[in-house]
Amino acid sequence: MDRRRVIGSVVAVAALGAAAAVTLPALATTQSGPPGAGAGEPPAEVLAAVGRDLKLAPEAARARLNRERWAGQTTAALRGAVGASYAGAWMSADGSQLTVAVTTETAAAKVRAAGAQAKIVTLSGTDLDAVKGDLDAGRRPAARELAGWFVNARENTVTVLAKPGQSAAARRFVAAQGVPAEAVTVVEAAESPRPLFDIRGGDPFIIGGRARCSVGFAVTTGFVTAGHCGRVGDTTTGASNAPQGTFTAATFPGSGDFGIVRTNADWVPLPVVFDFQGGTLPVAGSTEAPVGASICRSGSTTGLHCGVIQAKNATVNYPEGTVTGLTRTNVCAEAGDSGGSWISGDQAQGVTSGGSGDCTVGGTTFFQPVNEILAAGNLTLVTTGGGAEPATPPATAPPATAEPTRPPAGAVDCTTPDVTVRGRLDRAGARETQPNGRFFRAAAGTHTACLDGPAGATFDLGLQRFSHGQWRTVARTAGAAAGETLTFAGPAGFYRYRVHAVTGSGDYTLAFSVS
Repeated sequence: MDRRRVIGSVVAVAALGAAAAVTLPALATTQSGPPGAGAGEPPAEVLAAVGRDLKLAPEAARARLNRERWAGQTTAALRGAVGASYAGAWMSADGSQLTVAVTTETAAAKVRAAGAQAKIVTLSGTDLDAVKGDLDAGRRPAARELAGWFVNARENTVTVLAKPGQSAAARRFVAAQGVPAEAVTVVEAAESPRPLFDIRGGDPFIIGGRARCSVGFAVTTGFVTAGHCGRVGDTTTGASNAPQGTFTAATFPGSGDFGIVRTNADWVPLPVVFDFQGGTLPVAGSTEAPVGASICRSGSTTGLHCGVIQAKNATVNYPEGTVTGLTRTNVCAEAGDSGGSWISGDQAQGVTSGGSGDCTVGGTTFFQPVNEILAAGNLTLVTTGGGAEPATPPATAPPATAEPTRPPAGAVDCTTPDVTVRGRLDRAGARETQPNGRFFRAAAGTHTACLDGPAGATFDLGLQRFSHGQWRTVARTAGAAAGETLTFAGPAGFYRYRVHAVTGSGDYTLAFSVS
């Protein structure tokens, strides 16, 4: 299958850094006033996380995020405007001031005209990257001597972190690579980096060493992601190439787009989603948000983006085939974001499937609801409530307010149903899912249902249970009338009803209970 046309699909990579390029918008010509003016309202979830972790009041967090948004756009525009003179950019500690380093006065004038502070330096960003590249290509130093090295734009140098008492060893390492001493600063630090094998929503993982996707949510046995990211038996590694796990389930296309990865003992599942701004968003449960609710998506290509839920139970025709039961949003996504987390407030919602557009021009993106994945795999979502708790989505239909218009006679009692819903089928052959296009969770017990359809029509009723990655019909009526009754004794799980107009059309009422 050619999966390149699915916006959320994985992309072949030679290394983790080979993500799709993102073209940022140029500095708006309509910008006036101080930097940050006119920025949109940051998502409430991000505001809360930034306020908590940076110890800022809500207004201060909002102002900082708006300024940082402007800084990102301005930096991208300036980087193109000043070309080879660009040498890096950074925000002040309080987030109020953007500084852009350049190597010429002409470039500095452009920086100041854009509302940022300019700093003229000796080495360009290309020079610094070349120095770091020489260090990267050299013989690997002992971990007991060096913690690592990085491009330090503020200081216009490459900083080499030596373990305490190992400065001389660090300088020998630098000299052995032929790197100019003036381009490097050796600093002693007590850092002892170690692999942190945490499972967080949004983080990247590699499938079979050839493709990248994003983690959806941590479950007690590993994590969930998109089904098109891999096949059963495919192995995965983390961003550091550390062995991670194996796909134990994968559905795509068809009745969903979800995959399940069982991880090894080195990986610890955490109840968080990485926000790609240095913080995390808590996952407290998986209560389903309604259409119109705000929602945020986290993925390893484009980070955190937010929008609103536009529709549920969407069917999408991908080049690889049709996928049903997805949720439609106006949030952007790009290749490599596949499988990443969707969260509303602190409630897990789903994993990225696909869509159209990108995060430069915007677009439409669909996600696979997470509760259906949990039900299919009998999985337990890891939450912030002191441990792992099973996700229990509430029934999406409203409580009963009236009896069916014509309760069918017989052994089935529908005079006091738990739920009553109404619908309409406009032609013979049409089908509809109830309650309200979704599903409900039921404890083990006996399902009873009554269908009252229009006179002269034949409407059939089926009960389906979600099992092994798909909806399976467990009970069905096949009468020759509009009124049908159904009973089924079944285990706990996720269920839905399907109403089918065999002949005729019109309004119907469905009443059902579980006891």
